[in-house]
Amino acid sequence: MLRCIQLAKNGLPEAMPNPSVGALLVHNGQIISEGFTSAYGGPHAEVNAIKNLSNTSLLLEATLYVTLEPCSHFGKTPPCADLIIASGIKKVVIGGTDPNPKVAGNGIKKLIEAGCDVIVGVLAEACEAVNKRFYTFHTQKRPFITLKWAETKDHFIAPLSKNRGIAKEPFWITNRFSRQHAHKMRAMEQAILVGTQTVLQDNPSLTTRDWHGTSPIRVILDRTLKIPKDAAIYDSNAPTLIITEQKREAVQNITFETIVFSETLAKQICAIAYKHNIQSILIEGGAKMLQTFIDENLWDEAFVFTGATQFKTGISAPLLSEELVSETILKDDLLTYYKNQTN
Repeated sequence: MLRCIQLAKNGLPEAMPNPSVGALLVHNGQIISEGFTSAYGGPHAEVNAIKNLSNTSLLLEATLYVTLEPCSHFGKTPPCADLIIASGIKKVVIGGTDPNPKVAGNGIKKLIEAGCDVIVGVLAEACEAVNKRFYTFHTQKRPFITLKWAETKDHFIAPLSKNRGIAKEPFWITNRFSRQHAHKMRAMEQAILVGTQTVLQDNPSLTTRDWHGTSPIRVILDRTLKIPKDAAIYDSNAPTLIITEQKREAVQNITFETIVFSETLAKQICAIAYKHNIQSILIEGGAKMLQTFIDENLWDEAFVFTGATQFKTGISAPLLSEELVSETILKDDLLTYYKNQTN
């Protein structure tokens, strides 16, 4: 199952919004075939493992190991449980059950009713961790929330600015290694969220440029639609979702959703993301936006990049009370990782 977990990681993030699953076939104690979930819309892990087996006569005596319960419903592909049964596999070892209501034990039930010997719950917690976004989306009805910000050694997230309109370029607190790591994080999530002031001050494109991968959906909080139309977030490089008080019709790759800004912002943003089938959001700022999610306790992980710079004055970094989980040195920057222990 540990090997299945390694395989499952290979499918991320391309498999989303599907879970990324690892599967392998064992015969007489030897792994004879492996597979993981293809990019969204493609074959699932079990299909790839069975397809990759050259000697299909071994299926009758093989054991299938899989990190997640095989699906039992028709989606973009046929049910994996049906293929397993049709292939003649008699023993299946499963990491965890599928939280998706369309499956939720039905795949296991179908296998057992067909006469398969099914074992469930092997390294279940580790299997679930691979698909933490998928599990959070289906069990908590909201996206998996990752907070990320850069701060100076004296705990400021940005300098004080009197600028109005769109900035020509951002002010970098961290080094290029930290920025590359941040782009890697963008490539792992379905969406990225910032507020109006972050766009006005930095004019970010919010795309994945310094790492291989698809750019996330840009989610922008813009209460009065004050962001100019020549801002980088309005280009065609990624789909953009604007959350505002103003009603607007969708245009090209830009979609608008309205909320009540006087009420719980984080909760409403999560509800809109859930409506749009967004399983994960990376929140990059600014300080007020980040603190809102912290105060409403709607976050799962936090990554804080601390640069060698000092401002002495500026916009204070968010306040996070969780205990430190780990630290990573990125040349002269420090990356600290926190996990919400209450979710």
